[in-house]
Amino acid sequence: MADQVHFELVSPERLMFSANVGEVIIPGTEGDFGVLAGHSNLISTVRPGVINILDDGARVTDRIFVEGGFAEVNATSCTVLAERAQKVDEIDRAKAEQALADAREDVTDAKNDIERAIAVAAMEIAEARIHALAVSVY
Repeated sequence: MADQVHFELVSPERLMFSANVGEVIIPGTEGDFGVLAGHSNLISTVRPGVINILDDGARVTDRIFVEGGFAEVNATSCTVLAERAQKVDEIDRAKAEQALADAREDVTDAKNDIERAIAVAAMEIAEARIHALAVSVY
């Protein structure tokens, strides 16, 4: 359809989503960006956050949390290659809160810059996952 864009979300485990949609809002490293049909060519890194998928009526139909990755956009399609992805409604709050507590402890216990950088990255992902649960729609 001329007013839709084909969106695919691929994680290492599987193709998570593939359909024509009205719009996709992606958490880019430099800020969120929306993709509509006719979008200019673009390649972007994706930060931990929620991809919101909208229908033609601008209603959010799907929310998928990604830990990061890459997005490739052209006039007719958008593909996101995610490091890890999970539907927001499948996130277990207790596990997410425990992962955040563990990551914060790892930051405190880090013995060198490399351990600290790894722990900080895990903490940022855990914080983004908790935030995804707190925000109902874009």
